[in-house]
Amino acid sequence: MVISIDETHDASRRSWVESANGHPEFPLQNLPFGVFSPPGGGKRGGVAIGDEILDLAAIVDAGLFEGMALAAARAASGDTLNPWMALAPHARLALRKRLSELLWSAGRDRKAMEALRRSVLYPSSACVLHLPASIGDYTDFFAGIHHATNSGRIAQRPLAPNYLYVPIAYHGRSSSVRVSTAQVRRPAGQRLGKSGAEPTYGPSQKLDYEYELGIWVGAGNALGEPIPIEQASSHVVGLCLLNDWSARDVQGWESVPLGPFLAKNFSTTVSPWIVTVEALAPFRVEQAQRAKSDPKPLPYLWNDHDQAAGALHCRLEAYLSTPGLRNQNLGLHPLSRASATDLYWTFAQLIAHHTCNGCNLNPGDLLGSGTVSGPTESGCGCLFELTFNGTKPIRLASGEERTFLENGDEVIFRAHCERHGFVPIGFGECRGKIVGGANEPKSELPTIAPGDEAVSEIF
Repeated sequence: MVISIDETHDASRRSWVESANGHPEFPLQNLPFGVFSPPGGGKRGGVAIGDEILDLAAIVDAGLFEGMALAAARAASGDTLNPWMALAPHARLALRKRLSELLWSAGRDRKAMEALRRSVLYPSSACVLHLPASIGDYTDFFAGIHHATNSGRIAQRPLAPNYLYVPIAYHGRSSSVRVSTAQVRRPAGQRLGKSGAEPTYGPSQKLDYEYELGIWVGAGNALGEPIPIEQASSHVVGLCLLNDWSARDVQGWESVPLGPFLAKNFSTTVSPWIVTVEALAPFRVEQAQRAKSDPKPLPYLWNDHDQAAGALHCRLEAYLSTPGLRNQNLGLHPLSRASATDLYWTFAQLIAHHTCNGCNLNPGDLLGSGTVSGPTESGCGCLFELTFNGTKPIRLASGEERTFLENGDEVIFRAHCERHGFVPIGFGECRGKIVGGANEPKSELPTIAPGDEAVSEIF
């Protein structure tokens, strides 16, 4: 099924939920899915609309759905969205169209919905948001070529020759994925100091963020049956924002020869709302042309339609809040801005490669795109790049300096899709605040001279 632009994307449609009209994140044209708890209630599926959350179970009970839309609404109304994710795309689309009709100010069911307002809508500010799915497996890719080349330059290693052929990835830890606003405990591990010195054990001194897009898997595949590139897009249900927290000093010592381990598995933060592929249809664009010297992907990774519309026009932004900035009411410090069009591989290529050996994916599996960095310094998607491995501190309006993250720092990701003639949509925020770890001494962290510790390939 090809996801196309339809009446749910109509820019002239306005909602009777007034806060949705002109909302920077969740207008009527978005309708992202998530799991929330209303005041005094348990976990349930919901849809963000402006500053409110629509309770899907309550709408089902009101008898306003039928047929395929009813089945999809029931699948999305529980305490995880896995059953909804497992549905075929046309079932999810039927639910989206019905929701758009119900929430549209000119819809035929407007009066019935308004009468139910108090029982089906909750202020977002009064609700608790949860992980939208039970995550069976988490894989993080390395699809940002500017991040790969920048990191290689800092580490004085050229881009690995396989990068231009293979969507590189590592298997992460699904058990430590947390939803936005969850605190991140500073991890501990082995770190190598000056060249030739013995490693020491203790809290990471080079804690970093990486901003990525999270890719939620919908319908899976049977073990031993690869997903062809021409079908791969239909196995993606939607996207979120993802912070791949990274302990660079631990990573530099442990990653040879098998890649990241403790440097990555301590925490991953995702935004709570799944922005569906149906909502993103107007913002699909042509994949960026590769350099003429780059090889064409092997046939199992190449599809003309995917190249024509497999990329996403999405602006990603990262911000920093520190104790000093908050104490002086100076607001957020902008760190960087990049575009999802800077990714070297499409989402379909990631799916096709992940399953080409017969690996099975399941509904609710999570994939990370890899750090999204742009071609200029303002687009660097992590502090490792921005501060050149800690050798170029960032100076803040509060008088503070940062090379890597300190306790009390909070990282905030935002992303928006825009296109002329369509209503812009957003993802909501992905936030994480650093707190001290169990093995961290109460005194200030000891320092390692920038660049002294081992540096490996940075994912």
